[in-house]
Amino acid sequence: MRNFRELLVWEKAHELSLEIYKATKRFPADERFGLTVQLRRAVTSAASNIAEGCGRGSDKDFARFLSIAAGSASEVEYQILLACDLGYLSKDDSGRLNAHVNEVKRILNSFIQSLT
Repeated sequence: MRNFRELLVWEKAHELSLEIYKATKRFPADERFGLTVQLRRAVTSAASNIAEGCGRGSDKDFARFLSIAAGSASEVEYQILLACDLGYLSKDDSGRLNAHVNEVKRILNSFIQSLT
């Protein structure tokens, strides 16, 4: 059994979660139950699936949870694009967040390949 807190990919996903929470605080109030919650759920899903996978007994199970985390990260990537296009995020903030999510996805993909 692995300790998720020792994994670079979890650390990066957690940092991304914190950044997304800060960014979505500035979203319009009428998005509180829309894009704000969707983006927060997707980003926490990525970090949560990494953590949950660490508690699984086999590399195959762990890789499956990492794959789910990668899907959630792709969802975050789209939602950042949408938030930028709607004017909720600046181009600079969007670029910074996208760079971070792409780093998480890159590490996840490498990790999955090493397990399979």
